Amino acid sequence: MNARHIDDRPDEGYTPTTTHAEFGAGNPRLRVSRDDLRSEFALEVDVVRIGSGADNELRLEDADPVHATITHDDRDEYVVELHGEGEMNTNPDADATHPGERKQTLRTGARFTVGPWELVFARDEFADHGRPFGGRQGGEYSDQPLQPSRPGYDEAASVEADAPTHPDSAEEN
Repeated sequence: MNARHIDDRPDEGYTPTTTHAEFGAGNPRLRVSRDDLRSEFALEVDVVRIGSGADNELRLEDADPVHATITHDDRDEYVVELHGEGEMNTNPDADATHPGERKQTLRTGARFTVGPWELVFARDEFADHGRPFGGRQGGEYSDQPLQPSRPGYDEAASVEADAPTHPDSAEEN
């Protein structure tokens, strides 16, 4: 096997400098799994209700009627709030962006549970707002260069807020 180390990538070509893409960019989605069931659910609307209720955007059996809600906010962040029992992979108290005992700002790899289901958030790195300058290659903590301020998402957010809710839902059997 002839694997290349991430730092051995060529210098020419696209070099990311920011994680501030267009509002809603980066194919935000949930990877949903339980036992041998696996699927992806695209986050295409600003509010996604998750649970067993018939009118939820993402229907999952063996969950509370509305077990969790994911909100796409005006800062272009996706935020999960658990209404039913479940686990998150971060300490919600440490999340300064969206404080709350049962809330978490989602970044790629963020995991939470809804009943027997495991959901993992994914968003392409160029739009994930978490690590500018190409991720870890660009630096860590005190060595991480600052990226420019976020663009004004206000206009895009207001257009998205007027959009209809998701017409379909994913129902797992």
